Amino acid sequence: EMDAVTGVQTCALPICASEASMDSETPELTSEDRLSLLRFACAFAWADLEIADTERSFVTSLARKLGADDEEVALVEEWLKVPPPAEDVDPTDIDPSLRQVFLNACVQMISADGRVDSEEVEILSLFEQLLR
Repeated sequence: EMDAVTGVQTCALPICASEASMDSETPELTSEDRLSLLRFACAFAWADLEIADTERSFVTSLARKLGADDEEVALVEEWLKVPPPAEDVDPTDIDPSLRQVFLNACVQMISADGRVDSEEVEILSLFEQLLR
């Protein structure tokens, strides 16, 4: 869908952020899986080459919701200053049972600033293809 006023795509394929809830079905993650998910969320935050305050807030609250400790939150804050290295965000490394959780988090991440740019849609689409 396109926003009639801004001409910006308002829903990233394959799913809208409103359908990508992390509330009810968020599984218990190991520290390693949690950090991996948060690295991906930060990488998606950088997709449009800028970090909005809403994106920063989203990732920080996601970290807390997932049970991150202060040390892990500090890592997240670093990834919001400098993007995580590309080799640390390889979709093929994601546990197949967690792929939908990662995809949902990334959909919510790119929607956190209230707009979804075409670059973000392209990256999300590629990410989803690599998860198959």
